[in-house]
Amino acid sequence: MKEILGTSNKYLDINLTDKTWKIHQATQDDLKNYLGGKGIGIKIFYDRLKDKLKSVDPLGPDNLLIFANGVLLTSGAPCSARFEVITKSPLTGYMVASSCGGPFGEACKTAGWDGVILSGKAKKPLVVRFDDQEVLFEDAEELWGAGTHQTQENLHMNLKEGAAVIGPAGENQVLYANICFGHRFAGRGGAGAVMGAKNLKAIVARGKEYRCVPVNQEKFDRAVKKAKKHILRGRITKGYRAFGTNMGTRYGIDSGFSPVRNFRDRYNPKTEAITGEAMAEKYKTRHSTCRYCSILCGHKGMYPDGKMRQIPEYETTGMFGSNIENYDTDKIAIWNDIMNEKGIDTISAGGTIAWAMEAGEKGLRKTELSFENHDNIARILEDIAYRRNEGAELAEGSKRLSEKYGGKAFAMHAKGLEFSAYDPRACWGHGLSYAVHNKGGCHLGSYLVGFEVLFGFMPTQTALGKASWVVFAEDIFSAINSLQTCLFTAYSILTEPVIPRFIPTMVMKVATILTPKLSQMLMNWSVYSDFFSAITGIPMNQWQFKKAGERITKLERYMNVKMGQQPFEDTLPDRFTKEAVTKYPVASVVPIEKMVRQYYRIRKYDPQTAGPGIEELKRLGISV
Repeated sequence: MKEILGTSNKYLDINLTDKTWKIHQATQDDLKNYLGGKGIGIKIFYDRLKDKLKSVDPLGPDNLLIFANGVLLTSGAPCSARFEVITKSPLTGYMVASSCGGPFGEACKTAGWDGVILSGKAKKPLVVRFDDQEVLFEDAEELWGAGTHQTQENLHMNLKEGAAVIGPAGENQVLYANICFGHRFAGRGGAGAVMGAKNLKAIVARGKEYRCVPVNQEKFDRAVKKAKKHILRGRITKGYRAFGTNMGTRYGIDSGFSPVRNFRDRYNPKTEAITGEAMAEKYKTRHSTCRYCSILCGHKGMYPDGKMRQIPEYETTGMFGSNIENYDTDKIAIWNDIMNEKGIDTISAGGTIAWAMEAGEKGLRKTELSFENHDNIARILEDIAYRRNEGAELAEGSKRLSEKYGGKAFAMHAKGLEFSAYDPRACWGHGLSYAVHNKGGCHLGSYLVGFEVLFGFMPTQTALGKASWVVFAEDIFSAINSLQTCLFTAYSILTEPVIPRFIPTMVMKVATILTPKLSQMLMNWSVYSDFFSAITGIPMNQWQFKKAGERITKLERYMNVKMGQQPFEDTLPDRFTKEAVTKYPVASVVPIEKMVRQYYRIRKYDPQTAGPGIEELKRLGISV
């Protein structure tokens, strides 16, 4: 097996229109400034299309679909089997980057490529296959219409190969269609629709030709040891290992962030039936996770019909459980299977269906959907995937539906991307993260609910300090998604070092909101920068690592502004800002305008454009 010292910096650049390919060679400066993964993907997109960012049709041939591997992939570092999918979203009209696991990234990396850039549109459905030497274009008309797992079976891959595939939802350009990699999905923002619009059914990488070797093996080994120690003793890690991501349902019940009836309410005792604890007991769950994983959040279990299934993630459980007033976990699992096979993002689907239920209830739109009857959900999901009957409209997402029929106050999205299963009235900082995140209503922009609720490090219903923490976490998370390791490592890495680990909780609660900058300086995320410098040989400390994350975040924001993003979009729907009283005993609304102003000030964003000015971009070395 051949060796790559550090990283290749080579990206396979494929034009689907004329079936040609070339090599894009990233520079060492690109690697230093943007780290890899999400960062370099964003940079490539910007460099290619910066003069026509607004005019590029997300479903047109000029849009780019980029798969970008981080430097950690295949290294054996804990939780490092990750890569990023970057494109202009057909759902929001802005940039979207989705982190994912699965065998495709590893196969691509060990074929000698740090990523794949796809442009153009094939004349008819294609499968693209590549290795370290050549690219093959195969007819895919017989695969068109097949589900995601059926497609992977029909590709007849060996152990050296991994694929990215779409289902019927991607083919029919459902605006929140996803891309499947094994049993993992790049779910948010409609990357599957972009792939379908390019007539690309699947792309298959054949790897195992190269082994990536750190430049400094000794430093890398020390970083591995340190990271594993923090991750394994992490307080949240233990919950993920025991109950999967659905451990979050218990926190949601206790704190009031569980969405009930399209986020109308924050509590229903029936939610006890869909907790991670309840599912672990009912389905006798076992681990089913990504390679190199030290967290083990993926679980599977035996269902009453005798089928072994992946246990639905917390987000899926919340959006198709309490959010539509369904408390039957068997149904959630069956619907999850349908969405996975058809290639549908479960969060946006759940949010859109819940909006339709409430709109029907209020007489705004005719629908067969209701909170009281779930017998038709499976069929509705099929209809969404094929854009037929009512599903044709539901495939457009809640934002477009509310603009057509009314009901914007309860269309639960930011920038067109439906919210995941956290009600921000229970965690105001998380609400700010929803509002200002470049991607829209994604929980992984800064995941401040972790600090606010899961760890209890800061008071939940206060605006003090929250903008500073959202900025901090956004930058760290952008950098992590570029290095590429699982974001779930962040809370162990940030909170398990000695100083934050042993500071009394009450002291933390005061310090985090009154002296956020000082509190951030007491944290230590140097293991991430150590990984980067050990693998690449490029010197980097933790503050340079964070600055790279800032650079990526602000470039992405600048691109969104050029695409048409307006300041008024950095907000939350009226339900979160005006409807205080719910069935949860603590009434609350989110003071979003105040926190957004604080966020802009810290970010140095122009309130007239909601983005960085020229001088701020120059400071970060971004050419405009």
